[in-house]
Amino acid sequence: MTARPSLTIDAYVEGILARDISVVARAVTLVESRRAEDEGEAARLLAALAPHTGGSIRVGITGVPGVGKSTFVDAIGIRLIRDGRRVAVLAVDPSSEISGGSILGDKTRMVRLASDSGAFIRPSPSGGTLGGVARRTRETMLVCEAAGFDVVLVETVGVGQSETMVAKMTDCLVALMLPGAGDELQGIKRGLLELVDIIAVNKADGATRDAAKRAARQYELALQAVPRRDGGEPPVVLTCSARSGDGLDDVWAAVQDRYDARTASGSLTEHRRRQCLTWMWDLVDERLQSEVRADARVRAMRDRIESEVGNGSRSAESAAREILDAFRRTQSKPTHDAPDDGANSRIG
Repeated sequence: MTARPSLTIDAYVEGILARDISVVARAVTLVESRRAEDEGEAARLLAALAPHTGGSIRVGITGVPGVGKSTFVDAIGIRLIRDGRRVAVLAVDPSSEISGGSILGDKTRMVRLASDSGAFIRPSPSGGTLGGVARRTRETMLVCEAAGFDVVLVETVGVGQSETMVAKMTDCLVALMLPGAGDELQGIKRGLLELVDIIAVNKADGATRDAAKRAARQYELALQAVPRRDGGEPPVVLTCSARSGDGLDDVWAAVQDRYDARTASGSLTEHRRRQCLTWMWDLVDERLQSEVRADARVRAMRDRIESEVGNGSRSAESAAREILDAFRRTQSKPTHDAPDDGANSRIG
């Protein structure tokens, strides 16, 4: 098969601003790429798109497995499109760091959105570090904003640090919960309650409708003892059914109210400013680690050090110091003095 010709940065920008989905998809593939030779081009593209970003409502959707996140996103996304919005759905899956695979199943469960021209769905970027997954998701969000998607829904697929990761890149975090408040309250993480803006007890239909209402009351009581991490308004607690559609308008109205209030007060601008600073230092951390791992001196000692730490003959702290000392020696000498097998070269 003949490879498609590469696009110039100007061609990417022109296509994205024209809302050409094929160009948007290619741009996302570029910013998700883990190839060193793509890094510089992706950075130039994001810089060119920067004036056209920031216009969307960024909403995180999280919840325990089986709560119906994909059904919820599909249902609320279609409602938004019918109201004249354009919706991008991005998946964040920290487990892809372990499995190395993208999450494709959720896309197949968003049947209506997947076939609607007003939607763009992107599975989690595969492999890499936890920070790398977050970085590529943030950058994909910026591409989508430049392409005119005015709502970006960031869905957590895995578990673990998902909620914190998504809270760092969105304006509002919605947590979906199951009916059955007793069990749910036992397992809910205090950290999530400190971050979340809206709790929506899903599956409030049929035989579980009353249980969902009871769960909502229990959450309201529990939240009285948990101050928000940012000192803002306490979460709104609602019930809904993604399957029947009941309560979905109320959930989105709560999201819109939070967004509008924060925009009017200026707190949204400050929130995004803090996020940008966090993103900046996250990038520094990620790229420094990448450079340390690629350093010729570090690579030469890696097997030995990993073996020593693995068999318990030395501490991780001592090994880390030796690695950093070796890296600093490389940085303090002219490039030609260090072993050179191409590992120290950088693009962009």
